[in-house]
Amino acid sequence: MVTEPVLKLYANEYDPLKVEDNNKLEDKHLQLLKDIGIFGIQVSQEHGGMDCNNTQYARLAELTCGNDLGISVFLGAHQSIGYKGLLLYGSKEQKDKYLPQLATGEKLACFCLTEPSAGSDAGGIKSRAVLSEDGKHWILNGGKTYISNGGIADYFTVFAQTAVKSSSGEMKDKVTAFLVSRTTGVTSGPKMAKMGINASNTTEVYFDNVKVPVEDVIGSVGDGFKVAMNILNNGRYGMCCALSGTMKRAIEIASAHANNRTQFGNKLASYTGIQEKIARMSMLHYTTQSMAYMLSGLMDSGMKDYQLEAAISKVYASEAASYVVDECLQILGGMGYMRETGVEKMVRDVRIFRIFEGTNEILRLFVALTGMQSAGGHLKEIQRALKQPVANLGMIFNEGTRRIRRSVGLDAPDLSEFVHSEFQQEAQQLSKNIIAFSSAVEHLLIKYTRDIIHEQILLNRLANATIDIYTMLVVLSRVTRALNKNISSADIEKNMARVICSEANLRIDRNLRSLRSSDALRNDEGYRTIAKDVLTNNGIVHSHPLD
Repeated sequence: MVTEPVLKLYANEYDPLKVEDNNKLEDKHLQLLKDIGIFGIQVSQEHGGMDCNNTQYARLAELTCGNDLGISVFLGAHQSIGYKGLLLYGSKEQKDKYLPQLATGEKLACFCLTEPSAGSDAGGIKSRAVLSEDGKHWILNGGKTYISNGGIADYFTVFAQTAVKSSSGEMKDKVTAFLVSRTTGVTSGPKMAKMGINASNTTEVYFDNVKVPVEDVIGSVGDGFKVAMNILNNGRYGMCCALSGTMKRAIEIASAHANNRTQFGNKLASYTGIQEKIARMSMLHYTTQSMAYMLSGLMDSGMKDYQLEAAISKVYASEAASYVVDECLQILGGMGYMRETGVEKMVRDVRIFRIFEGTNEILRLFVALTGMQSAGGHLKEIQRALKQPVANLGMIFNEGTRRIRRSVGLDAPDLSEFVHSEFQQEAQQLSKNIIAFSSAVEHLLIKYTRDIIHEQILLNRLANATIDIYTMLVVLSRVTRALNKNISSADIEKNMARVICSEANLRIDRNLRSLRSSDALRNDEGYRTIAKDVLTNNGIVHSHPLD
């Protein structure tokens, strides 16, 4: 009922290049989107929405982004993060008052977190809200930047510092989330000129003594950080789904060109170099799509703690999509560089997703440090036990035995019962990778203790190993389903899964070994020294080859 009219809209009514020329969506496009109901995909029918679950949302995101990432950002800024706080934390009164207008597209929303001095550091925001003397309003002051829909939104989900009394009675600054109406005096700057996603409106937004009724706090006072993080988790999941659609479209364009273009007397598709490109693009798409629907399925099943999976999926999808669209352009050659194919637009549009909603660098640190938490807690127990060796002899003996068993692979989790019989070898390797990861984490914590937070080069490698372990997990899950259900594409999926797992194994081994390698550590020190010299001099410092 929904996918067909969406496909017809993009096929018959929507021209991404024309929208880019106009630097905005046309009114007729907005009306068509409203008629379909696309502004309220996950809002209940009671409030005028489509009442779709996360998996259905993922499907619609794929369809949209196969046509234009700009319109996807416009729609996502509205509902994936713009009014998502209302869906997750809004009171009944707030939902009844605001959602009907937002779900139909009568009113638009946006998400205001980023500030000029606080990019990915959500805890470092400077905007502040102070309770009025009569206790009826919060007086909000501050500014936000790079806000998608900032110049056209009617409602703003805004995060600001507020004074909150702690359990000890002290007043401390904590972030609070507010739903703010433009009618209260919110102003915005001109539309920013961007590299891509020009169908979306991006501006600065300003709050100058804006009065926000106390009943428009989203969640509880002081809980804004939690609200923001959970909204962003939803946004990251949506981005993974969206980029799957972009990659699918790029692969279709590249395949059609390779099958029809003749070079040196042969079709491009006959050259093994092109075949490798198409294969890698397809495997990246398969993995990204697998992550998207694994995550949407977990969310629909009621899972609440999926922030790690969302972060991994966002990092993987944004980097995979960048690779895929770039290779698509390369396969098309000069034609791809020309504007009319739409591929150069895809290359520009996709670039922002490695920055959106937490840069990939910050998310890699999050992934690595999250993976260390359990091991860190366990090591603290052992350290405490070693201070009283006689009283804790049993614990110490068990730990020694556990490490010996792990070193020979005896404590590896048994995944064989969950994986199809044709992939038992890959399942065993995944189990060994999990053990090797655990060992690497313990090594880093023992060697660096709390200072590991400063070893970001090492943490990046640990994060990359984590991402590859998760890649193997979701791909084995999907190919097992395909084989068990005898899906028509099962043989194709089987071939992709084998190569995906094989290459992931190689990367995991390389990244985890490098955490203990003296050569790798020496190179790391070299990186630091080179960077320090260049940064000290604000640029290149070596002599010119002609000097």
